[in-house]
Amino acid sequence: MSTTSERKIRVVVAKPGLDGHDRGAKIIARALRDAGMEVIYTGLHQTPEQIVETVIQEDADAVGLSILSGAHMTLVPRIVELLRAQDVDDVLVTVGGTIPADDIPQLKALGVSEVFTPGAPTQDIIDFIRGSVRSG
Repeated sequence: MSTTSERKIRVVVAKPGLDGHDRGAKIIARALRDAGMEVIYTGLHQTPEQIVETVIQEDADAVGLSILSGAHMTLVPRIVELLRAQDVDDVLVTVGGTIPADDIPQLKALGVSEVFTPGAPTQDIIDFIRGSVRSG
């Protein structure tokens, strides 16, 4: 149970790269908002630099990267690298989208906390973010 003095979890939902499909990101953004989180949706075609700038400006607790384009092994490492370069090491990084199972261990080794593939229940995502941000 949250009290009124407890700050809402702030999550940036971002679509890096040239991927033009954002239905899943919007569904996740709405589910997180409905769960009481403050959600900042960046919109389509964001560069890693724009995403990191938004995370910093919004003082986000977490960032959810939605990638369906297959460019996750290029975009995610760049975003993690930029976060580290800005000394942002307390932001939970999650990735969602069409991510091959073979790439998930590599993403986690880079610093991604969790990868959600298509069909992941929104409640699992909500619970993961809540548990990770609150315990972190």
